[in-house]
Amino acid sequence: MTTADLRADQAALHITFDSNTSATFPYIWLRDNDPAGFHPDTHERVTDLTSISLDVMAKRVETDSDTLSVFWGDTDTPTVFDINWLKAHIPGQPSTDPARTGFVHWRADMGAAAIPRANADEILSNDAALKEWLVRTQRYGYSIVEGLADSTEAGMDVARRIGFLRETNFGVTFEVQSKPNPNNLAYTPIALPLHTDLTNQELPPGFQFLHCLANDAVGGGSLFCDGYAIAEDLRAQDPDAFELLSTVSIPFRFHDEDYDIRSRKKVINLDENGDIIEICFNAHIADVFDLSPDIMARYYPAYRQFMIMTRSQDYLVTLKLKGGEMVVFDNRRVLHGREAFDPQTGFRHLHGCYVDRGEFESRLRKLSRA
Repeated sequence: MTTADLRADQAALHITFDSNTSATFPYIWLRDNDPAGFHPDTHERVTDLTSISLDVMAKRVETDSDTLSVFWGDTDTPTVFDINWLKAHIPGQPSTDPARTGFVHWRADMGAAAIPRANADEILSNDAALKEWLVRTQRYGYSIVEGLADSTEAGMDVARRIGFLRETNFGVTFEVQSKPNPNNLAYTPIALPLHTDLTNQELPPGFQFLHCLANDAVGGGSLFCDGYAIAEDLRAQDPDAFELLSTVSIPFRFHDEDYDIRSRKKVINLDENGDIIEICFNAHIADVFDLSPDIMARYYPAYRQFMIMTRSQDYLVTLKLKGGEMVVFDNRRVLHGREAFDPQTGFRHLHGCYVDRGEFESRLRKLSRA
């Protein structure tokens, strides 16, 4: 049986649930989250917090098997909560989020054969298959979709199954192939070291989709590493270097005839718990470092060490995409690159687009609803 008692000294209500779980709910929080204070259709908050006194007090509480009613001193109308809703929103405990799948850190020993794979037709036609693929892609940071039609629309159809496509200065989609007068190294046949795309953007794109339409040239293998794994290893091996890369931002810049897009980023980004949530590393569009000399003297060794680790065989997974395959990866976790290729020996054409992390996670939450 759920029980509750008022605690004036704590300005809170203490509740013990049937499961013997107990929690403390501040009165101001309870009043601010009155279910009647949310729009019935949009579910947006309509309560005006400024109309609630910070020292609001409850005068009594009633419970039954399903609900808890709190009576306030300034009104006879109680705030009525669903017991299960309260159990799911205990202050101090993050609510359950189906988009938080956790991460599996991997290194070279994972091998290309262990990359999660999914079939395009199943993803497009079956929500259960779509959800399973999204979960595995987020946990590992990348996956391969097989069986795509020989059309640039085929990869976009899979991406749009998740959400809308992210447009950048390169367009809604982009063609990865060698071409004259390139404005990006991806449009050349030279090797591309591992990197994050578009670190110069205010918000670099989330998930990248690279659909292989042809890969007949000699060379051109795709390179991947788990930036989270590298960062965690750096934290263990060289805490000072990790501290610098996770606290000091550096400038990034892309500019051509039409654009000059700049932003500052930390190479390693953490959440409030110190967990790694983002890697922003692109040596080719790093702008001139403007750090003070004393910081720069310490920063360069740390930055260089991270770069060395991205090129180590300990972390590298290499594969050569085939026509009809599409690699999908978290651009702000999994660093990607390419071996050089000889355009004289065959045609190589990848078609790409982006879907932001927010869209990816939103679709996963939607698919997880009962």
